[in-house]
Amino acid sequence: MAHLKIKKMELGPIGTNAFLIWEDGGKEAVLVDAPPGSGDAVVPFLKKEKLVLSSIWLTHGHWDHIAGAFEMIDDEIPVLGHPADKIMFEDPNIMSSFAMPGIEFTPIKITQWLHDGDRLDLFGREVMVLHCPGHCPGNVVFWIKSENLCFVGDVIFAGGIGRYDLPGGDFKTLEKSITEKIYTLPANTLLCPGHGPDTKVGDEIHLNPFVQL
Repeated sequence: MAHLKIKKMELGPIGTNAFLIWEDGGKEAVLVDAPPGSGDAVVPFLKKEKLVLSSIWLTHGHWDHIAGAFEMIDDEIPVLGHPADKIMFEDPNIMSSFAMPGIEFTPIKITQWLHDGDRLDLFGREVMVLHCPGHCPGNVVFWIKSENLCFVGDVIFAGGIGRYDLPGGDFKTLEKSITEKIYTLPANTLLCPGHGPDTKVGDEIHLNPFVQL
């Protein structure tokens, strides 16, 4: 199996991470999250690397993770998300009160709804979908066990956790998601969050001041 390559891009007005994933020598790429400005950053990179975007996986429905998706999707590109965030995907204007001024809100059509325990294929690798609400109702993470890798959206950060004071957020729910879904992953699993640097499960178990076992 060819080496998995990842291009991390910090995009949009509040520095949201997008992750473009492809195989060395492959022709297709998957994008995890699509912050504002994704089209300007992702499309030229795809052309440079001679890649075709095959799908977009959205960790959750907050504006800073989805507002750039409309620039890249067409009827051929599957877009994946959790139904608990359906209203934010379909009517993102409801987020205008807690978004940056000037952001364009375009509805996103989800073509495949995700649920806890779903399994996806990433170039021959199994990806487990884990539903981790608390930051918002529909946050999911994408765990690639064979790669010791997990894309976690805004569930947890290096030394931090996602906000729970936004609509649909709840600390106790978020805490449960972290202790039962994140902290139970192998300690050497690399966590790729929606903001800031990557971290590891073991480091967060021992050092994260917000959620402790």
